[in-house]
Amino acid sequence: MSEAEERPARDARWSVLMARAQAGDARAYDALLRECLPLLRAICRRRLSDAAEAEDAVQDTLLTLHRVRATYDPARPFRPWIAAIAERRALDRGRGVARGLSRHTVLEAAEHVGAEGDAERRLDAAELRAAVGELPASQRTALQLTKIEALSLAEASARSGMSMGALKVATHRAIHSLRRKLGKES
Repeated sequence: MSEAEERPARDARWSVLMARAQAGDARAYDALLRECLPLLRAICRRRLSDAAEAEDAVQDTLLTLHRVRATYDPARPFRPWIAAIAERRALDRGRGVARGLSRHTVLEAAEHVGAEGDAERRLDAAELRAAVGELPASQRTALQLTKIEALSLAEASARSGMSMGALKVATHRAIHSLRRKLGKES
């Protein structure tokens, strides 16, 4: 049987396994995860050239699947649903890598600053750390996860337990507060 002939039967099996997993069948869930893993890896490797980043995206997909499994509609095919999740996780990870690369460029350029610039930067950094330390805990957490660690809103929400809306508001307020405290806002 060719791949094209096997796909409908496999897709139907995955939909049944997911419905059983939603009903609490741990064996069905385990079988489903094992069977769809090659598909997830193929999607993530197609999107990300770095093998480690692709595997991290696969793991992100599995975590997301676990977190949102109750939202799956058994009347709909499972494969497109999980493929869309994998695509999003791979894109999120790719954006995170791109943000990280842009930061490395800035840091490398800053290495050429002379001793005079170093002292000024250390004072600015100490002032910034003190200002961040004065922020409410929710704003510090939001700032750390979304701006410093460059997590997506979904990832930051999962890690912090805050809703995505609350993270946006807390991040905005933290940045506004820091600009005001550091005299960077007119």
